[in-house]
Amino acid sequence: MPSPVPFIEFVRKHLNSDVRSLMLQARRYPDVDMRKAVVQISAWQTAQKKLPLWATTDGIVFPEHLSMEQCSSQQTAEYKGEAFAKWLQPSAEKDAIHITDLTGGFGVDATCLVRSVGNEQNAHLTFVERNAELCEIARHNLPLLGVNHADVLCADSEEVLTQLATHQHLIFIDPARRDNHGGKTVAISDCTPDVIQFNDLLLDKADVVMLKLSPMLDIAEAERQLKGIREIHIVSVNGECKETLFVLQKEAKTPDEFDQNDAKLICVNLLPNQQVQSFVFSHSIERNASCTYTSELKHYLYEPNASVMKAMAFKSVAEHFRLEKLHPSSQLYTSDTLIPDFPGRIFDIKDSSHFNKKELKNLLKDIHKANLTVRNLPLSVAELRKRLKLSDGGSDYLFATTLADDAHVLILCQKTLS
Repeated sequence: MPSPVPFIEFVRKHLNSDVRSLMLQARRYPDVDMRKAVVQISAWQTAQKKLPLWATTDGIVFPEHLSMEQCSSQQTAEYKGEAFAKWLQPSAEKDAIHITDLTGGFGVDATCLVRSVGNEQNAHLTFVERNAELCEIARHNLPLLGVNHADVLCADSEEVLTQLATHQHLIFIDPARRDNHGGKTVAISDCTPDVIQFNDLLLDKADVVMLKLSPMLDIAEAERQLKGIREIHIVSVNGECKETLFVLQKEAKTPDEFDQNDAKLICVNLLPNQQVQSFVFSHSIERNASCTYTSELKHYLYEPNASVMKAMAFKSVAEHFRLEKLHPSSQLYTSDTLIPDFPGRIFDIKDSSHFNKKELKNLLKDIHKANLTVRNLPLSVAELRKRLKLSDGGSDYLFATTLADDAHVLILCQKTLS
C-alpha cells in the first residue's frame, strides 16, 4: 500500500499527467516511488470511463494493470447486481443477506452485488481472493464504497466453498480464464476453479449461483456441462459481447420461469446514457418460431446486436418483431414499418444492386468510402473492399449478403435516426 505523504499528494496532483513522461522524470522526485505512483495514476485514468464510482471516491487504491484490465466494468457489474436483486425473495429485505464472491479480484462485481441489495447494512460479504495484495486493497476500498460488513479471506476458493457454514443468498464466481502460461482459455473445464467439479456443492450452498464466463464460450456446450441453469445472460456493451452470465438454482423458485427445464436466454446490449437493448427467449421458443424469408428489400434493414447473434435467436427475433428474414443464413431482416425497439442497428435502405459491373458502378458512382459488412457471402470484408475500391468510414453503410432466392446483393444504407 502506498505511504500517505508525499505519495498521495503527488498522485492527486498528477492524475491527468502523461504517465510515460512521469517515468522519464522520476529523478526529479527522489522521495516518490514513481512506479507505484504511475500504477495509481494510470489506473485512475482507466477508471474514469470503466469505473466512475471508483474514480470519484476519495482514497481508493488501485491494483496493477492486469487486474484493472481483467475486472468487470462498472456498467456490467451493476447489471449483475440488478440481475441478482430480481432473485431475492421478499423476506430478504429485512433479513441479513449473505453474499460470497469466491474470486474477488479488484472487487468490482462484489461491490455492485452488495450495493444492489438496496440496504447495504443488511448485506454481509465474504470476499475470497488468493492474491494477498488484492486482499489488502479490498480491505481498504470496500468500506469506502459502502461495503461495511465484509470478511476478506486470502484463501483458496475451493477450500472456502467446502467450509462455508452459513447458507448463502448468492455465490458469485468468475473463474480465472488463463492457463499456467498466461494464455487465455474459454472452456469451463480449463478455467480455475473448475466449476463443473463443484457444481452440486455450489447449488447446495446457495439460493442462487452466478457464474461469469467468457464471451467466447460455447453456450450449448456449457448447457450440457452445468446443472441447474435457470438464466443465461449474454451481455454486450455498445455492440461488443463482453461476457456470458449463468444463473444457477437447485430448484426454480421464481414465478416467471418459461419452463423449469428450458433456461431463459436474456440478450442485453448496454448502451450509453443507461439505455438498454434486450431480447428474451428460450431454446424451445426459437425451435418453434416461424419466420418469412424474402428476396424483396423493404424500407428498413435490421442487424441484430452481438448478444442476439451469440444466442442465435434468429427465427424468434424475426417472429417477435414481425420482420422478414433475408435468408436462413444471412441474419439480416427487413420491414416497411420502423421497429424502433429492435435489439440491434436499424438502417434506411437507399438502394441495392447485384454483383454485376454495371449495377455496381451505378450504385457506387458517388461513393468513395463506406462502412462495409459481409454476411453469408463467400468473400471477406478485406477482399470485397479491395474489389470495390472503397476506403473505410463515412455515413454510408454497405451490406453484402444473400437473399432468399440465393441472389448475392450489395445493399446501400444509412443509419436511421429514429
